[in-house]
Formats: sequence, C-alpha cells, structure tokens
Amino acid sequence: MAHRLALKRSFSAGLLCSALWVLGFSFSIVTPASAQGVRGLPDFTELVELVGPSVVNIRTIEKVVPRDTSGNEPDAEMQEFFRRFFGVPMPTPNNPNAPKPQRPSRPQPEEQPRGVGSGFILSADGFVMTNAHVVDGADQVLVTLPDKREFKARIVGADKRSDVAVVKIEATGLPAVKIGDVNRLKVGEWVMAIGSPFGLDNTVTAGIVSAKQRDTGEYLSFIQTDVAINPGNSGGPLINMRGEVVGINSQIYSRSGGFMGISFAIPIDEAVRVSEQLRATGRVQRGRLGVQIDQVSKEVAESLGLAKTQGALVRGVEQGSPAEKAGLEPGDIILKFDGKTIDKSTDLPRIVGNTKPGTRSSIQLWRRGSHKELPITVGEFEADKPVKKAAAAAPEKPASSVITQVLGLTVSDLTDAQKKELKLRGGVRVDTVAEPASRAGIQEGDVILALANIETPNVQSLETLMAKLDRSKAISLLIRRGEWAQYTVIRPQR
Repeated sequence: MAHRLALKRSFSAGLLCSALWVLGFSFSIVTPASAQGVRGLPDFTELVELVGPSVVNIRTIEKVVPRDTSGNEPDAEMQEFFRRFFGVPMPTPNNPNAPKPQRPSRPQPEEQPRGVGSGFILSADGFVMTNAHVVDGADQVLVTLPDKREFKARIVGADKRSDVAVVKIEATGLPAVKIGDVNRLKVGEWVMAIGSPFGLDNTVTAGIVSAKQRDTGEYLSFIQTDVAINPGNSGGPLINMRGEVVGINSQIYSRSGGFMGISFAIPIDEAVRVSEQLRATGRVQRGRLGVQIDQVSKEVAESLGLAKTQGALVRGVEQGSPAEKAGLEPGDIILKFDGKTIDKSTDLPRIVGNTKPGTRSSIQLWRRGSHKELPITVGEFEADKPVKKAAAAAPEKPASSVITQVLGLTVSDLTDAQKKELKLRGGVRVDTVAEPASRAGIQEGDVILALANIETPNVQSLETLMAKLDRSKAISLLIRRGEWAQYTVIRPQR
C-alpha cells in the first residue's frame, strides 16, 4: 500500500512539472551546493590599471676600476720595443738606473650595471620605496616610470635589518599608491604583485596569502604568498583586491634560485614605520636591552618550573647594558614587555626594537619559580661588542670523572689572574668539550658560574652538586663567555 502511495505522489509531481513546462514556466531543483553559489576566478585588470602607473623599475650602477693585468715584469714585446726605439733596456726592478718612460695614467672608474629591482611611488613629490638590498652598494640609482621617463634617484636612507629603503626623484604630480591595512589581510585571500623579474618591466603575477606572521627575519614577521616572485621583483608592491599595497615583495624560498611557490613580503605597516624614520633622519632608531635570547622549549619550561612554553629565555646578559642595569639574569624568562605578551622569543626584539630609545618600560619575567617585575630604560641598538676569550692557563686540578662522564667536560679552577681579569669571585673553567656539552653549545674557555641555579665557585663544588642531581632530567648551566653571561640547558648522559 505504501509503495503504491509513493508511486502516486511521484506520478502527480511529474504531471505538475510537465504542466508548468507546457505553460512556459522554467524551474530548477535547488540543492545546498547550488544555493551557496560558485565563485569565479578574480579579474585583475582593474587593479593593474589602478596600481600599475605607481610601480617603477630600479636599476643600479656601480663604478668599478679596471684591474691592471700587466703584471710587475714587462713582456718580451715591450722589452724589444724599448731596445729598438730607445737603445736602452726597459726599466725593471732589477735595472733601476735605466731611463723611465712616462707612466700611463691610472685607469678611470667604469660604470657597470649592478642590478635590477622594483619599487613603488609613496608620494606625489617623488619618494619611492624599495628594498634595501636593491640599492645597497650602488653608486647610482636610476628610476624608470611606466611612461618610460627616467630619473636619477637620491638614496634617502636604507635599513638593512628590515630590508626597507627610500629613494627620491625630482618629479611632481606622480601617482602614489594607496596603503592598505595588514590586519585586515586574511590567509587564502587573493593578492597580486607587479615588478620587473629578470628585467621584464611591469610584469603582473597573482596568487593567495599562504600564511601571516611567518618568522624568517630578526625584526619582522613576513607575509607568505604563492605569488610568483623572481629576481627583479624585489622592492615591488604586494597588492590586495582593493588595490591597496599590503607588503613589499622581498624574499623567496628556492633551491634553484627561481620561484618554487613560496614568497615572502614585508608587511606594509612595518615598512611605512621604517620609511617615516628614514625620511625624517636618514636612519632608524631601535630600542635594545642587551640580552641574548632563545625559544622556551618544553624541556626548558619543565626544568624551570614554568607551566606553559611561552616567553623569551634569557641566555646571556651584556655587561653595562640596560638589561644588566635593570637586574636581568641569565635563566630569566621574559613573559611581558611594556605590558605586551611575549608568546615566542622572536616577539621580544620586534617589540623592543619598535620602542624609542630612552623610554622607561617594565619587564615581567619568571625567575626561580615565581613572577617578578623589573623597571628598565630602553637603550639604543648598537653593534655587538667582540667577544674576548678568557686567558688560558694550565689547570690546577684534574677534571672530575663524574663531570666528564655526565656532561662531557674537563674543567679546572680559575686562577687568581683569570678571576681578576673576568672580575669574578669564582667559577670553573672549561678545558675540553665533548658530548653532550658540545651539543648544548658549551665551548672551551667558558666559565661555569652555576649549575641548576646554584653557584659553583670551584671544581669541588661542581663535583658535589653533580652527584646530587637527577641525571634523568635536563640541567641548567650558567656560563660566562668573554664579557657575556649565558644560560644553557644540557641533557646529561646516563
């Protein structure tokens, strides 16, 4: 009975559809898939017309002095020339009394093409943004606009750490780009690049955002895309579908030198921040603390009693630095700087670097099982000081077999002269290094100051402490290397 009813309903539905078709009505069966609709591929033509006039080609020229390939000794033909026309031998180092001919003038520098890159117009009065590596070492920079006008450019400033540079051309009424909001950029969003790969001007490529906040730089996290980027694209803009610049194409990942599907762009908000300083002063001021940092691994977190693997592990503190003056110590884990959370170690140099030198800030850290907050005055970034090794001396005591077997070290007490030079009350000098100490980065000449947060003024104290420790767990070591105190973690041999 139910089967016959279903047939009747199906037959009735069929008659209704046939009747509607005869009356001229069209219909379609709506399914969930068709209800959502299918999006077609984007059309980039309007974006090219909008942004293309703002993208420039950048050529750099280097002045090179031709090498003198004549050598010190004259060749046989030149010697014969002097004998025939002057009747005397050619002057040589072995015959200084021979008459000297007039010396030819020194070779003049020759202009040679150095490289090709891209850039984009920041303002109508001729400021152009590009990569620092595009103009680095150039004696002359030439900027060519899409309308084929060419200008000699002046380098306003270049910052190698962010790879951002600003150059200036003498022109007005130029079409400037529109700056976008990187925070609105989403993974999977379509983006486009315009540049001069291999010198091919105004080449357009497109793709999607593959990832954001990709840590490949010291002071910047990059936008990763699959947009085809090749040599010559450097410095060109990465553009969203609203025609706004969201990044500067800067790097690629490649094993062949060509595009392999992974490209990186500098976020435009960071680039603009750098460019503003370059335009104002020609250089970038960055804050610094004077610490060596590392990622907090699960092993380190467990050894220090930290519940979560977050923050930046302080491995070393520079003498006389803002960090030392504030009281930071190797082994501290910085959790917050100026109220900003440090999720991973790479967050710290970026946040501190963007802080104006001289600013009074605060650091929240984890030390010996508890939270601590320290005030600190941010210093200005400067070049790292060269590291001096501790003076070598003959060991006063033989290495302990326990220390050698467990840590892979042979050690000795510091001499009085070494203590005076390093300004230390005590410590244990590392004489030789083997596994597992070498894997932890310990080097010959290092001075062990503490083991598991307990001071080790001499070999005997280190040996006594080693005998009490649990060898199944990672052990923390505080060492002195030159002018730096550093913190490391070692996994003992059982």
